[in-house]
Amino acid sequence: MCVQSDSLTDAYQQCQTELVEAGLLISLGVPGLYGRSGVFEGVIEHFENYVTKKGSFARAEVMRFPPMMSRAHYLQTGHIRNFPDLMGSVHTFQGGDREHFRLLQAHDQGEDWTSHLAPTESMMVPAACYPLYPTATGTLPAEGRTVDLRCFVFRCEPSPDPARMQLFRQREYVRLGTAEQALEHRNGWLKRGQEILQSVGLDAQAVVANDPFFGRGGQMLAATQVEQDLKYELVVPIATAEKPTAIASCNYHLDHFGHAFEIRTADGKPAHSACIGFGLERIALALFKTHGFDPAQWPASVQRALAL
Repeated sequence: MCVQSDSLTDAYQQCQTELVEAGLLISLGVPGLYGRSGVFEGVIEHFENYVTKKGSFARAEVMRFPPMMSRAHYLQTGHIRNFPDLMGSVHTFQGGDREHFRLLQAHDQGEDWTSHLAPTESMMVPAACYPLYPTATGTLPAEGRTVDLRCFVFRCEPSPDPARMQLFRQREYVRLGTAEQALEHRNGWLKRGQEILQSVGLDAQAVVANDPFFGRGGQMLAATQVEQDLKYELVVPIATAEKPTAIASCNYHLDHFGHAFEIRTADGKPAHSACIGFGLERIALALFKTHGFDPAQWPASVQRALAL
């Protein structure tokens, strides 16, 4: 886990305090877990409508998944190998009266009652595109597939940074197809995504990035990801200009998910995939921090774009 400098921590805490006092975020007593006000949700709704309009050319299939997925499918993604510190496993009570008595006894005595829970068949979704791949097993049409997704995703990384939520929404456009189709999608949406964000007054800059792979082996994976030019992020200052926040990312997965889920192109090869992911809560935060906490006072050009 990264250790933040005192100045960054102070900036994050000040930003969080301002948002909570303005009523935009509602603290729920756990770092990174918030309720959202109607104003906050309204901004997300208008931004999503704008993205839908800008993405209509793709004629994408629309799918919406819950924030949980099959444990078996989760294991197929390989996420457990690279991001074990971020995963969320769903456990519940599955015993009878005797086991219930022991659970309550542990609870009442201040002991660890969670040890009396057992894993279910579900995991929390760590990325909006993950539930898609098990549904795409088989052979793709020659033109490939483009899918419009939105999902609440979970990542266990509590933080004072209000932009680093544990439960948040991603809006994605995912491409399944040949290497050329996937890479064209990634590159096209990198430019288009930057234009969308800049058109609502956000000074989004594209930077080469890597995922937060776990452990010593993760350092090599991160370096390889950068060397192969697989991931870009669109970053904007939110809490501080010292460390801008990624509010969208464009990723090329090579044929990783094609192999993992037996997704094939029309010629029988493992499919490649790519996606753009808009972090909806982070984009709303960036809009509030850039333009102020009252959308009625935002620049006319931003209000027009978002149809506020």
